[in-house]
This record gives sequence, structure tokens and C-alpha cells, in this order.
Amino acid sequence: MTDLENALKTDRTIDIITIGAKTGLRRVTEIWFTNIDGRIIICGTPSANGRFGRPRERDWLANLKANPEFEFCFKESITFCVPARATPVVDAQDRRLIMNAPATRWHRERGFSIDDLVAGSPIVDVLFAGAYTYLNRPIWA
Repeated sequence: MTDLENALKTDRTIDIITIGAKTGLRRVTEIWFTNIDGRIIICGTPSANGRFGRPRERDWLANLKANPEFEFCFKESITFCVPARATPVVDAQDRRLIMNAPATRWHRERGFSIDDLVAGSPIVDVLFAGAYTYLNRPIWA
């Protein structure tokens, strides 16, 4: 197993380097990624309410929606940045599968119902640039 394969299996904390949706500047955000049977995702819990009771969008998610290419930077078992592309997960059934997975238990333990997590959690799929496989599946687009 390569160092990258090991990091995808065991690590959680990464930095993502995005381009600001409003500023166009590089932004570094420390965040967790989750590996669900070889599918690499970044997700969070529903955000607190903003103005007028509407949910606030996380800056990292707004940045990825505006500029989906970003750098996925490992920082635990290895130090390595990989170019990647984020795709928001919008299908309710897919979101439910993700939020019910054993790997996302921490999110459920924060007191949110599955319905709250499905409706309000930021969730993106991560596809890496290049040509690589993980668990016999291509993970690079």
C-alpha cells in the first residue's frame, strides 16, 4: 500500500486550498474528509441560521461552488497536496446514504437527526486530478 493509499484510509484532517468566491484570493481551510468505501467526501453539520432565519453557507462550500478546483492537502500521516475537483452532492437518497454511513457517525452524534443532516449538511464529492486508483476504482478524473 502506498503512503497516499494509507492516508486515504486512515487520515481525517486536511487543509483545502480554495479560491474565494467573492475575493478570488486563495483560502486555506482545515477540515475533515471522510472515506466511505473508497468514496472521498468532505461534509459537515448543518450551519447555524444567518439573517432572516436562513441557513448560512459555509465559506469553504461557497468557494467550492464558485470555483470547484481546489488543492486537497494531507497533513497527518503524509504532507502532500493533490489537485482536486469538488462536486456538491445534491441527491437526497445519496445524501442519506452518506449521512447514515459508519464513517459519518460523528456528525450524527452532534445531536442532529438524519433528516436534519440530509437537508442541511454541506457535502461534496472529491475527485482527484491525474490517473490513480484506490480500492481498484479510479479516484482521479
